[in-house]
Amino acid sequence: MSEEKTEKPTPKKKKENRKEGQVPRTQELGGWASMLAVGMALPMLLGRELSALRDLMTASLTAVEAADPALAMELLSRGLWHVALALLLLASGVMVIGVAGALAQGGFYLATKAVKPNFKKLNLIQGAKRVFGPQAFWEAAKMILKSSAVGLLAYLVVKSMMPLLGGLMPIPQVLDVIAEESLGLIRNVALAGLVMAAADYAFQRRKIGKQTRMTKQEVKQEHKNSEGDPLVKSAIRSRQLAAARNRMMADVPTADVVLVNPTHVAVALRYEPERGAPVVVARGAGAVAARIREEATGHRVPLVRDVPLARALHSSTRVGQEIPPELFAAVAQVLAFVISRRTRGHRGGEHRSPRTEAELPKVLPAGRRRKSSEVVAEGR
Repeated sequence: MSEEKTEKPTPKKKKENRKEGQVPRTQELGGWASMLAVGMALPMLLGRELSALRDLMTASLTAVEAADPALAMELLSRGLWHVALALLLLASGVMVIGVAGALAQGGFYLATKAVKPNFKKLNLIQGAKRVFGPQAFWEAAKMILKSSAVGLLAYLVVKSMMPLLGGLMPIPQVLDVIAEESLGLIRNVALAGLVMAAADYAFQRRKIGKQTRMTKQEVKQEHKNSEGDPLVKSAIRSRQLAAARNRMMADVPTADVVLVNPTHVAVALRYEPERGAPVVVARGAGAVAARIREEATGHRVPLVRDVPLARALHSSTRVGQEIPPELFAAVAQVLAFVISRRTRGHRGGEHRSPRTEAELPKVLPAGRRRKSSEVVAEGR
């Protein structure tokens, strides 16, 4: 049993849908908007051009008295220029509005997959569904609505102009009324078309929304493909942790001392006078601490049992970090003890802490502790 598609498409799925041309769009919005613009612009444009053509006609009648080919060609070019200008303005406006209407319904995109041959479209069952499906009925309903709206508006205009047919009004006035009613008809038809285009866009948006929905399994699979399989990521993370642990163990022999607790926690420190503060080269708890102690014992690195200091260092540091300034004094006592033994030729072994103070200053956890360089800079 197929799973129901109830989830909204993901951004990746929406991008694929755009390539396939599955974007809610109505082809009628640009056409009706252009028609409305033409209906709004025609009175101003015709008024300007009719005035220019009236002057041209007057000039043409005057030129008849003196038959001059050059003057005739000039008048012809002027007439053609006015006609071309009017057509250019109308065509430019229609093109701009049409492009703006298309961009407003989803922007510019290339449906690359839609132009590829798809033999599934030759399926007779799917073809019958397209012919007799909801889309076909909606297209038929749109055609009936458009025809009815145009017919009704045209009937109302013709009915309003019937009193003019008696011949009682001057011809110029009749022509003005006819022109005004005709432009009004164009505007009203365009407005009705825009309403139907909005309804068509809502229908297309709802239809595309249903078609592009995803099942929960598809969402999970896409997330897995984009983010990676959790099992694979866990395996990679385990390898990375193992590699980091091996590098840390390789640095234990370079440590000057390992502070232990005495079995649960271990922190290995290396002191280099040119760097200033001691640096943590290895740290761990449980099994990791046991390995650190084994490495230290095998390479004759002294172990110092200091429960509070080992715990404080373990909670406030990470590998590669300098120890907190609050613990400088305590660690210095331990290092002085270890270095004094080394100068006498004694290495390795497990020892009690030389510290006499039981209390240690409070130290922030490693994630909230600032670097010692920041503290020094702030003190300056």
